[in-house]
Amino acid sequence: MSKTALIVVDMVNAYDHPDAETLTRSVEQVVPTIEELIGDSDLTIYVNDNFGHWHSNRDDLIKNALDGEYGRLVEPIQPDDDAIFVVKARHSIFYQTPLEYLLNQEDVGNLVLVGQVTEQCILYSALDAYIRHFKVRVPRDAVAHIHADLAEAALKMMEVNMDVDVSPARDRD
Repeated sequence: MSKTALIVVDMVNAYDHPDAETLTRSVEQVVPTIEELIGDSDLTIYVNDNFGHWHSNRDDLIKNALDGEYGRLVEPIQPDDDAIFVVKARHSIFYQTPLEYLLNQEDVGNLVLVGQVTEQCILYSALDAYIRHFKVRVPRDAVAHIHADLAEAALKMMEVNMDVDVSPARDRD
C-alpha cells in the first residue's frame, strides 16, 4: 500500500503582489484547516514558488514571509527545520522540480494538495499529479483563491476530469 503525502503549495508567501488583498482574505479562511492537516500528516512536503528570487533559499523565503505584512498567515503553518521543502519556479509543483523523484523514493501514491491558488497552482499541480498516476485529494476548505468563481470551476474540473476528491478536510477517512 502506498503512502499519502500532504503537499503544502505556495503558503510561504510575503503577499507583496497586486492580488494580495483578495488572496489573503481567502487564505485567512483556510490556514486553520491547513494547520490541522499538517498536524495530522505523517509526511508533509512544502513546495513553494521562489517568486523570481533566484538567489533565495528555503530559509530566505521563510524569513521574508514571516517578516512581511502577512507573517501571521505563515507563522501557524511554517515548515519546521526537519520539513521537506522543494522550491519551484512555475505553477506546477512538478515542473522542473525533484518532487516526482522524491515521492517515488518515499513510496507515495496519494497526494493531498493544500495551499494556494486554487485556480492556478493547485489546478495545474493536480493535473500534473493525475497524469503521473497519483491519486489526488484537494480539500476544498484547505485551498485559497483569488477569484471565487474560477476556484469553483477549477475544483469542478479537478473532480470531473481528474477524479480528484474535493470534499472538505473534515470528511477525510
